[in-house]
Amino acid sequence: MKYKNLNNSVLMPYLGYGVYQVSPAEAERCVADALSVGYRLIDTAQAYGNEEGVGAAIAKSGIPREEIFITSKVWVSNATYERAAASIEESLAKLGTDYIDLMLLHQAYGDYHGAYRALEDAYDAGKIRAIGVSNFDAVRLADLAAFARITPAVNQVETHPFWQQLPAHAVMSKLGVTHESWAPFAEGMKGIFSHPVLSEIGAKYGKTPAQVILRALIENDVVVIPKSTHKICGFVN
Repeated sequence: MKYKNLNNSVLMPYLGYGVYQVSPAEAERCVADALSVGYRLIDTAQAYGNEEGVGAAIAKSGIPREEIFITSKVWVSNATYERAAASIEESLAKLGTDYIDLMLLHQAYGDYHGAYRALEDAYDAGKIRAIGVSNFDAVRLADLAAFARITPAVNQVETHPFWQQLPAHAVMSKLGVTHESWAPFAEGMKGIFSHPVLSEIGAKYGKTPAQVILRALIENDVVVIPKSTHKICGFVN
């Protein structure tokens, strides 16, 4: 397993499993399958409605808690200091854990400065090991970083071969913020799994287009969280 050293020295796996649009009923099974094939980063969110299933799968896995990296996100309806602070406690309870490895603000709406202060305070209290944001463009990320007491460790944004986010990546690198990709497979758009360029590269190295995509992102210092509801091996060779 390859790890990214975040700006506060917390180690985060470069490859994780995302549970966006995984139903609460399916979440426990899917996360259990992901853990069984070697995933150690699980990405969920308050808005997904499946934190409890994620927590149940982790608790039943038999894997020491410190070996699993859990990410969740504060939803926009909780984007004030008070609501964000309360929602962090709710996420901890639903996940059945004493701490969350990475907590993000899901989107740059509402009083995200206030909500981020709640993340900072939870970080200081040891309830969160790293804090960051999701779906922040370069301007809003720079704005938050300029006023925040703790620089965001991660910005999770849509990133894939059709939307590579190179200018945003440069800004993140300058600020010391780790770039994380959601939808690394572009949600299956434009025939990505049979794309001729990706297929040609894959044929050269004996890999699938999916493996090519993940390897390219990781080699460019981007953390990836692909999603599947089928049990597959998650490692990129």
